[in-house]
Amino acid sequence: MTNIGAGGAAPSLIKASLSRTGKWAGSIAFVGGAASDILNPLAPFAAYIALVASVAAVIIAIAIVLRLVLAAKALPALIFATSAAAVAGGVYGLQQQTNSQNGVIASLVPAVAGLQQSMGIVSEKVAKIEQTVTQTQKTVEEVKQSTDTVAKNTDEIASTQQQQTQQTAQVQKTAEEVKKQTETLAAGQAQQQAQTEKLQATTQQIAASIDTIAKGFAALAVQGGAIAEPKRPDEFYHNARVYELSGDMLNARRSYLAFAGFDVDAIDPYTRFATLLRVQDGKAGAREVFGALSDKGKALSIKLVHILQFDDAQRLDKLNAFIAANPDFAPAHFLLAQEFSEGRLGAQTLADKRNEAKALTKFVSYEKDGGLLKYFVDQTQLADWLDRSRSRLAALGDVLDPSRFVPTLTPMRSNQGWSMTISLPEPATAISWRMGDSGPFTDTGFLALNDQTTGKPMPNPSFELPGSTVAGTIAVKYHDIRGRETGPFDIRFDPEAALQQGDKQILDQFWTSWIAFDSGGNHGLVYFTQMLSYRCAIKEVHYSLNGAALDKSFEIPPCDKKDPYAIPYEAKGYIKVADSVTSMSVQVTYTDGTKSPVREYKRQ
Repeated sequence: MTNIGAGGAAPSLIKASLSRTGKWAGSIAFVGGAASDILNPLAPFAAYIALVASVAAVIIAIAIVLRLVLAAKALPALIFATSAAAVAGGVYGLQQQTNSQNGVIASLVPAVAGLQQSMGIVSEKVAKIEQTVTQTQKTVEEVKQSTDTVAKNTDEIASTQQQQTQQTAQVQKTAEEVKKQTETLAAGQAQQQAQTEKLQATTQQIAASIDTIAKGFAALAVQGGAIAEPKRPDEFYHNARVYELSGDMLNARRSYLAFAGFDVDAIDPYTRFATLLRVQDGKAGAREVFGALSDKGKALSIKLVHILQFDDAQRLDKLNAFIAANPDFAPAHFLLAQEFSEGRLGAQTLADKRNEAKALTKFVSYEKDGGLLKYFVDQTQLADWLDRSRSRLAALGDVLDPSRFVPTLTPMRSNQGWSMTISLPEPATAISWRMGDSGPFTDTGFLALNDQTTGKPMPNPSFELPGSTVAGTIAVKYHDIRGRETGPFDIRFDPEAALQQGDKQILDQFWTSWIAFDSGGNHGLVYFTQMLSYRCAIKEVHYSLNGAALDKSFEIPPCDKKDPYAIPYEAKGYIKVADSVTSMSVQVTYTDGTKSPVREYKRQ
């Protein structure tokens, strides 16, 4: 075993070891010190390396002095441990002296600070930092325990030295990988920074309003052609449109993304971009792209167009939630109207039409004082939205009038009772009714045929009531073609008024049958049979022969509400006339006070 303390042997041995080991040991120690300084925001790695390396150097020195290991083999490890302790200790001392929490290098070189941010070092969550510190402290305690064990057992000291040598090699490999990744990240950051500077100076420097961008876009549209080196939002949007029209979808996509980078809160560029993305990548691809843009930017227009990339019910729920949070964001109301449009749904229910009309009315209301201009770069797009809104509102008419488009009841009396026919303002899949203000509803059932509109069995539009039914309220409700319940609607039913109104309608409609000359071969008789059958609507009947003086009256028996169409046995339903009578004029006064026109009948 070589004696480290013998005369000139020791210096020569140390000098030889330094010449062989010093270069790589110093390099590794320097890289480790730099890495520990860069990683300082996570934990004081320089202090930990200095402590571990110092302890290792002391142990190795003791082992060499006590001749427990060969000096020739142990000196490289001793030199490496001493170098690591010196470099790490120096780094830690500088950190303490300069009070640099992010490391000495980061405080001197801004690029390293930016690198730390790119790698997520500085912004690590406190919980993760605490966990890392705890694990590091635990490691230090284990090292201390290992040191105590080494001091007691020489064999364990040698084993620990071997493990440390392996760890040193691993640290060297890791340091090289970190250095390589650092260089790659730095190059990527520099490239990204250069691109960002080319697209926009900074977000704070973009002070142009939507109006300014819109005017710039309009001027470029007149000029035509793509801008060679675009810098402003209007230039990127102009290029996107030019590329899109020429079929260069790749450059159009790049230009749209560049425009989105300015976070301009205008709706039309993003709706056009979304259309392009859906054609190229499908709705899922468009949703992914706008999801990323929405996370980065603050523009409500981007978030709104992102919502439009979802499907059906989910899209409508998100759109309603957006409007609830941003009720005065005008474009959202137009886009909400499209969710209920005929173009989107195919067949509209009355509720769909009303929802569409409400949303369009809200959107158009913002036009006052130019309230919509701030949402559009391309003013022709705004003009198109307004034209479509006005045209559609005109087609929808008075759909928002609450007194219109409600169910009606048409009662028809017979000797057996009442037949009630329901008229609905739209196709239905089910109808039910209830007499009074409470109680369960009764379904009308279905007819033995399908409704061509819905393709489903047609609900029965009628139901029966007994003739003894008293005046009251009938509630009617139905399910539209989407299965949504509509109603109930309360309809007042007055049996007496309904009977009179029904009889009056029949008398007015079939007035040519009020009387009959010489009916059934009974020459010289004029029959009033139809008037007697529908007498519940008649107050008086006046007539005249061979003229329009109406100087005679025909007696009408009282109305029998229980059996209204039965003619009383004792009623005289005719009059006698001479052969000289060639015509007869008749006028009816109804129970509601109105009078019929004077009807003239010629004798055949």
